[in-house]
Amino acid sequence: MGGRKVISEKHIQDAVRAGESTILAPSGALVTPLARDSARAAGVQISFGSAKQGPVSPTAQDPNPNANVVCIGSDHGGFDLKRELIEYLKSGGKTVVDLGTDSTKSCDYPDFAYAVARTVLDGKAGLGIMIDGVGVGSSIVCNKVPGIRAACAYNEFAAWNARAHNDANVLTLGSRSMGIEVVKRIVDVFLTTEFEGGRHAKRVQKISDLEERFSRR
Repeated sequence: MGGRKVISEKHIQDAVRAGESTILAPSGALVTPLARDSARAAGVQISFGSAKQGPVSPTAQDPNPNANVVCIGSDHGGFDLKRELIEYLKSGGKTVVDLGTDSTKSCDYPDFAYAVARTVLDGKAGLGIMIDGVGVGSSIVCNKVPGIRAACAYNEFAAWNARAHNDANVLTLGSRSMGIEVVKRIVDVFLTTEFEGGRHAKRVQKISDLEERFSRR
């Protein structure tokens, strides 16, 4: 980490218990995905700066320099669609991390779905996309990783709802159920929709609570 301060979910929980609505973090601090989720759900603001200079707005200084990076993976069934989608995303100015597979040779989708989930969880990409034949299997894999909320979307409304209401951070797609033009529209909506928070934050927090409860068993 090179000595960077890490803001974890525990820091958020401690702030909530202390009745604090703002956490002041050093400039350049790394905020874990679970901490981000917890802060958003609890209404805790993470400000960056120092006690001397005062807080800096998170929108002015994003602690995750990879927030605008999209990572993408596929199995052999989704390889051709992934290749087309990568070109489309790059043409629109997106920074794309290709996590494989690299051919149509048969492979196992869980390996690549996990790579996408892990990359998002580690903060190396803001959002992830995973493509297999149908999209369901990959969503199951990704959702086994605490902190990941993967949505298998088949139309633009589902993609919008996944981001606006569920704060989904991974989109899974089925190469055998839709073509590239439909996929482009779905991806555009997913990547440009912001989480609405409000009443939805409480519900997303309940998802996180369930993850934490069963991870302790």
